[in-house]
Amino acid sequence: MTRLQAEALSYRIDHREILKGISLTVNAGDNIALLGANGAGKSTLLRILLGLIAPCSGQVSLEGRPLTTLNRRAIARQLAYVPQSHVPGFPFSVSHVVGQGRLPAVGLMRAPSRADQAVVEQALSDLGIAHLAARTYTDLSGGERQLVLIARALVQRAQVLVLDEPITGLDYGHQLRLLGLLDTLAQQGLSIVSSTHRPDQALASANRTWVLHDGQLIADGHPRDVIDSDLMQRLYQVKVRQIDADGHRFFIPC
Repeated sequence: MTRLQAEALSYRIDHREILKGISLTVNAGDNIALLGANGAGKSTLLRILLGLIAPCSGQVSLEGRPLTTLNRRAIARQLAYVPQSHVPGFPFSVSHVVGQGRLPAVGLMRAPSRADQAVVEQALSDLGIAHLAARTYTDLSGGERQLVLIARALVQRAQVLVLDEPITGLDYGHQLRLLGLLDTLAQQGLSIVSSTHRPDQALASANRTWVLHDGQLIADGHPRDVIDSDLMQRLYQVKVRQIDADGHRFFIPC
């Protein structure tokens, strides 16, 4: 089942091309790692897929309908987004911030039900941050805020979850728990798209990799079929030696 489709997307700022003729699909059960060096255009591509900015040419369709024909609430029912960073506006509790993810489903005029609160509690528990529920969001560390934003996205119960470099700022334990949770969600039929500049993340958790380089999609396939030492040199201008052992792939400097 194709949930999200992009056709011939291009984007430029003044005379600088950021994206050049990108076409892709997101299917049910995909756990996609969008891989590219810093400045490759990953965040721009995600924002276009979410309908937050418009491409200079091309089209994005959600469940077969152009994004331009849908309002923000309709999009939010199907697409959930976790940005790289978030500047808090008010000192809400963590539980309140996560509960905001239920708004696309219940609307602004209805108070959260017990069922909504149960969804919030489950998301906090799944991410290992239930102990933060009563804390003030503005008092949290950057990594803790990132987990709260991921919980907020989960409670939307959208079919497509889009995350912009989600493990940035997380300690190693939370990184592993989050990647495991994303893998479980994909196995349950959700569609996951996560940007990263780290090939190890793609190899460890994704079942599909998009590679963005110089504004072009240069590869789309299983991580082990796509990510090798030649790609590392092309993306990051470093020479590495590739080691395959026990079903895993590693890279070490030459």
